[in-house]
Amino acid sequence: MFIFAVITVTAFVLWIYYKVAILNTKDGLKQAYFNAKSRICLGSFLVAFTINQYIYYETRISLFVGIVFLVFAIPLISRGIKEVKHYKSEWKRLNMSK
Repeated sequence: MFIFAVITVTAFVLWIYYKVAILNTKDGLKQAYFNAKSRICLGSFLVAFTINQYIYYETRISLFVGIVFLVFAIPLISRGIKEVKHYKSEWKRLNMSK
């Protein structure tokens, strides 16, 4: 149970970090990359929070709320991973030609 609490806090802090990094960056490609990373962190936060709450309470309502959170979290993580791969390859493509 402690490990999910640590993952929850870490994912939330990284989500805030990437959202602030978007504001500090002028390059559109880097902003999109940081947004994709923040999407992964938000999804990870939701998954870890859901697992932690279900382990702690073990009730039906926490199970149903957790399922709803997972329905939102899984697409966030998968889309974020796809976008990170895409923007990383675009950055390599643009910087290799120089």
